[in-house]
Amino acid sequence: MRRHAMHKRRPAVLIVDREGEDARRLVPFLRRQGFDPTWCRTGESAFTALYAAPPDALLFALRAQRIDGPKVLRRALQRNPELCAVAIVAPADLERGIEAMRAGACDFQPRPLHPARLLATLQRGLAHQRLAARAADLERQLDARFGFEALIGRSRALARAVEQLRQIAATRATVLLEGEPGTGKRLAAQAIHHNSPRAAEPFVWVDLGAVAEGVVESDLFGDASAAERGEPALRRGRFELAEGGTLFLDEIGEAPAAAQVKLLRAIHDRSFERLGGPETLKADVRLVIATERDLAADVAAGRFRADLYERLSPVRVRMPPLRERAEDIPLLVEAFIREFDRAHARRVTGVTRGVLERLMRWTWPGNVRELRNAIEGMVVFAHGRRPLDLSDLPDGLRGVDAGEASLALAVGMTVEEAERQLIAATLRHTGYDKPRAAAMLGIGLRTLYRKIKQYAIH
Repeated sequence: MRRHAMHKRRPAVLIVDREGEDARRLVPFLRRQGFDPTWCRTGESAFTALYAAPPDALLFALRAQRIDGPKVLRRALQRNPELCAVAIVAPADLERGIEAMRAGACDFQPRPLHPARLLATLQRGLAHQRLAARAADLERQLDARFGFEALIGRSRALARAVEQLRQIAATRATVLLEGEPGTGKRLAAQAIHHNSPRAAEPFVWVDLGAVAEGVVESDLFGDASAAERGEPALRRGRFELAEGGTLFLDEIGEAPAAAQVKLLRAIHDRSFERLGGPETLKADVRLVIATERDLAADVAAGRFRADLYERLSPVRVRMPPLRERAEDIPLLVEAFIREFDRAHARRVTGVTRGVLERLMRWTWPGNVRELRNAIEGMVVFAHGRRPLDLSDLPDGLRGVDAGEASLALAVGMTVEEAERQLIAATLRHTGYDKPRAAAMLGIGLRTLYRKIKQYAIH
């Protein structure tokens, strides 16, 4: 039977020391302990070794002939700030060893070197280095999932929105995100939070379109009178749950009038009361608010408070619909295929030109969310290692040409008429599956039924 040996990489240790007994003993000792030691006898040869292959650990003489220890340390830390660096000092130079630690060394060892003590120091330093590497990797993963990198695309329309979000993130200003369903408003809110000084604190999200009208206030502000109904004596609201962090209020246009009054006070005075409770609580919360509605039109129609809109409108970011950044579709398709290949253990290698052309022609009434859902379905049903082809397209896209895939939008059309066409097109696309259409549009099912009735869509 053939045996395949799998070897873990041996940690590389650069020893920078003069010719002497310490280094001669140290090299074979470290090799026996599973390290890969390299011995440089001058500072110049050490600089060459540092740039050729940065080591995992550095043992350096602080003061020796042709060796400038502090300079070697500075160069090494430039290459790897988390490097495990140990200074070698003479017994009379302990104070200089402490100075080396202030300059970035993790420890110092006096001559003559004690191998077991040095080994313990190296193991401790390398463990810290691995922990720092894992933390950095986790930070990169968080950036990819919740940072601005999650907003995939290079179009001018998206780049402008992302630049605005970057400028806003460091402030505590209340932000209004505007855009159609599925344009990435929740991802934008998470990116604002993740790149703000409140990143380590809670991010709390509530979709006001999905909360029953009668419980919106208690959901947001809490309920101190729950005990009277046989419930726990105190129910904490979203504002309390988000204390110190960010509260994302999605679909603010669906908030009932009574909740709008309390929201205005919470934003203006940073305070609120629980339902049935006399105590006034401070709200140390950064608010990010989103809407798919034209709030200015709602104000004119008396459906939204003018003073609340004025409080929300100074800092606004519009998330562009996918039809305005169609050049981003190939990047999005590639990213979604990678995501769902991993999630569903598939081996999709991409898409054919025909599929990409069809995806580029479709106007995507549900925007990025609809595209993501379509790619997931295609990947799940794909078999074998191959690109997705026309036969993998969803029924709604397979037999549709460019004309059928377009909405009849025209300059001068009212927002209401454009919204009616968008909802009608999405319902046709889903075969009038209302829960799926609501999910694709990014609105609550209750909101969809109301709009179907409002626009008399059949």
